[in-house]
Amino acid sequence: MRIFLIAALLILINGLFGWFINLPQDVGPDVPQGKLNSMSYAPFREGQSPLEEKFPSVEQIDEDLRLLSQKTHTIRTYSSAWIFSKIPELARKHGLKMIQGAWIGFIKKDIRTELQELIHAANTYPDVIKRVIVGNEVLLRGEMEPEELIGYIREVKAAVKQPVSYADVWSMYMKNPQLIKEVDFITIHILPYWEDQPIPVEQAPAHIAKIYNIVQQEASTIAPGKPILIGESGWPSAGRQRGWSVPSVTNEATFIRSLIKIATEKHFDYNIVEAFDQPWKNALEGVIGANWGIFSTDREEVFPLTGKVYQNPHWLQQFGYACGIFLIGAVCYRKQLQAFSTAHTAVFLLFLHLLSIALVSLACQAWNTSYTTEHYVQSILAVSLNTLLVILLAQRASDIFNKKAANQKVGLGLYLLYVLFVVLAIYRTYTLATDGRYISFPFILTTIPVFGLLGLMITHYVANKPLPEKTLALNTLIGTSQSLVHPKIVGYSLIAIAVGLIIGETRAFMVGRDFILENPDLYRRFGRALIFSITNLQLVQWFTSLILLASAFLLSSQRSKR
Repeated sequence: MRIFLIAALLILINGLFGWFINLPQDVGPDVPQGKLNSMSYAPFREGQSPLEEKFPSVEQIDEDLRLLSQKTHTIRTYSSAWIFSKIPELARKHGLKMIQGAWIGFIKKDIRTELQELIHAANTYPDVIKRVIVGNEVLLRGEMEPEELIGYIREVKAAVKQPVSYADVWSMYMKNPQLIKEVDFITIHILPYWEDQPIPVEQAPAHIAKIYNIVQQEASTIAPGKPILIGESGWPSAGRQRGWSVPSVTNEATFIRSLIKIATEKHFDYNIVEAFDQPWKNALEGVIGANWGIFSTDREEVFPLTGKVYQNPHWLQQFGYACGIFLIGAVCYRKQLQAFSTAHTAVFLLFLHLLSIALVSLACQAWNTSYTTEHYVQSILAVSLNTLLVILLAQRASDIFNKKAANQKVGLGLYLLYVLFVVLAIYRTYTLATDGRYISFPFILTTIPVFGLLGLMITHYVANKPLPEKTLALNTLIGTSQSLVHPKIVGYSLIAIAVGLIIGETRAFMVGRDFILENPDLYRRFGRALIFSITNLQLVQWFTSLILLASAFLLSSQRSKR
């Protein structure tokens, strides 16, 4: 009965805490009529990719457009060839208008096909296709010179009656003002998350208005009165934090509601990126690139355009899984728990419950951000290793409270797992430090190892009241003197790579072209870049994890000397 009551109390407390932090949030005024002006549409689902020429079926596109007709008046497409040639007819069926695009790049043969299909579609479906866009960020990618691009724009303008434009980040129009003369309307992408100097979501509407005004002023000196379309603007729902730009479901909803509000007030023409999450973009831009959709890959609403928004609408289900794992663990240790004092029982069960919650949370996150067979295999392997670690941590905590001699098999297993997780963490940190723009922080490698160390430290202290230093030493915590690698090598490697991460993140900001323009003074630029780095909460969490792991190894080295 004592064990049951403590377990029930822990479930109740953690359940109330989970409910509280997952309450629906007010993210701004509703989108008028629950419908957007325009939305980017790429039809790819899981397992499909333009990079591999794996395209959706006509039936799948028809299903998508039926869904989108309830959420937007217009869709913007990026290609006119292949399966995309079927979209205008289906858009007409569902009462949607289109901003039709042609994808142009390195391959000349594909350019000719795209332009021919674009011209054919625009002339065949003038009631559906109201504007056309020749090329998307081709100058930003460095795939074409402006003169060649202008030639294609002129070719399409001569062949269609609809207004013609080119789409790129706003700074490309500032760098190539001759484009303003050539297009019928200026299409700019304003993505505060991707700015060289990242913008927090609260400041994003003001930033968009500022950039719009800059482009408008530049255009007024070249082609007064020329229309401007914000061709892409959005916010990611998951992935890596950049400076003060934090991806989340509620931030994506906040951004879009705020954008619609300011667009309505200032009469901006806009297009939201994008309709559906695009798993194939993970190959180019990591988790962050795959999660900009209003709808998920499974065609479920990521968040509503009206009403309050849940950051994690599946939290209760996940909490249920965690409670199931916790109760199984409690049943497995019921005989040992009967010999514990009430305080020891409470600490052990709390440790077990929090480990269960962390395991389920990490497993769900890993699975939801897996997009290929390789990703799923990696996720299963990572979750399996974390599950094994949880089992060994629970056994070690039980042995400590039972005041048993350290189980060498358990200790060796814990040691090998910690070394493995540390090696993987060092490698991933190296990639984050050297080229981490599209790489998410792999918390699945450090969360349970660090939490396990802290839990065992508290367990040791409650059971034995040792000196603080002793409670932090890895060999004391896990109960083994085995050492395949000298603890100092591991500890100092972790510290070095953690410092390298701060340096790499700071450097990444400092070399940004627009960041340099906004901060021409070297010392001021360094200061701003460093502030963006050390106030990145995801980076701070990862850095702290590495330092805690390093401390455990270094203190283990000191203990072995004695």
